[in-house]
Amino acid sequence: MSEVHYSAGDAARLLGISLDTLRRWDRAGRIRVQRDASNRRFVSGSEIARVRGGTPHPSSARNRFPGVVGEVRVEGLLAQVEIVSDGPSRVVAVITREAAEELGLKPGMPATAFVKATSVMVEG
Repeated sequence: MSEVHYSAGDAARLLGISLDTLRRWDRAGRIRVQRDASNRRFVSGSEIARVRGGTPHPSSARNRFPGVVGEVRVEGLLAQVEIVSDGPSRVVAVITREAAEELGLKPGMPATAFVKATSVMVEG
């Protein structure tokens, strides 16, 4: 699967910042951007995931799985979301349809799975 790239505006929305902030971060070297022949900024999905991972979260690193959305299946009030981790794993979660729509989850976009559970049991 090839790397997904986002326009500066889309990257800013995914990061929850303004386009002006993204431009400032670019000038300051806080985010790596690429430019096309017309000098427009583009940001890779992996760079967005890197920047997102750099923000403080109240959970430990061992229960965060940054990656890319592989698939989103919506049925009724629920959505099944597959996140293919940067490591050798993938996480499939069932969330509300509303949450998936608010996050704008689409295949190929960066996302992080946060796992918080007291126990997980699976038998085969």
